[in-house]
Amino acid sequence: MNKEYFNDKVIIVTGASSGIGLASARLFASRGAKVVMAARSYDKLLELAPTVCPDPDRVLCVKTDVTKEDDCRILVEETVKKFGRIDILVNNAGISMRAMFKDLDLSVIRSLMDVNFWGTVQCTKYALPYLLETKGQVVGVISIAGFSALPARTGYSASKYAVRGFLDTIRIEHLKDGLNVLVFAPGYTESNVRKAALTADGSPQGETPLKEEKLMSAEDCALHLAKGLEKRKSQVVLTGLGKATVLAHNLFPRLTDKLTYGYIAKEAGSPFK
Repeated sequence: MNKEYFNDKVIIVTGASSGIGLASARLFASRGAKVVMAARSYDKLLELAPTVCPDPDRVLCVKTDVTKEDDCRILVEETVKKFGRIDILVNNAGISMRAMFKDLDLSVIRSLMDVNFWGTVQCTKYALPYLLETKGQVVGVISIAGFSALPARTGYSASKYAVRGFLDTIRIEHLKDGLNVLVFAPGYTESNVRKAALTADGSPQGETPLKEEKLMSAEDCALHLAKGLEKRKSQVVLTGLGKATVLAHNLFPRLTDKLTYGYIAKEAGSPFK
């Protein structure tokens, strides 16, 4: 990895208060980047900022609810006001869910789309003019569920498929403008996302069905993200299981449906068997 690549680049990371977002912010800062941390919890961002970069002149915290268009606009404006440019936008903010569609309150899917899809769309919309100026990069952190659907995650899978379609289109539109668009798909990664996942009525799940300690760490995931950005890749799919799932879905979709059903049905507290 070229440790100089990120030096003095201005990087916005949404969902920067935990998990992949926080790990990425720390890694970028350690490589010399100027980092903008965006999340709903401003107090938490301020608390974490010194762990990202001890120099307050190189890190900016912006209270951002990505479901609100004005927040996304202000995030970009505050970034440009402080640093004068944007080189990379990492659309990482996201929420998950676990419930059968037949049992689901439709407000849950709306919430998923508002955060995962519209959050990406709105941040990208306002950052795009600056990214075109710098021939920069926009990233969407999706999931293997954005390639091969997961049962009991209708809203999650739909939102991640939508982000992938949106970003793939942006890439083609700006094929000759020097903009790089990266669709970044981690497999299962250690994070708080499953504990905060919404259930059928919209309440948080509160516990994870997986053994988090056995999953890829957020730090390892951030390292893969940094490598993908350095190489200006258009797509990164992580983990052996993730890569095998995407390949199998493309080649043997009906078999993959059956295998996915069996795999997810074994989860602790699975809503279907």
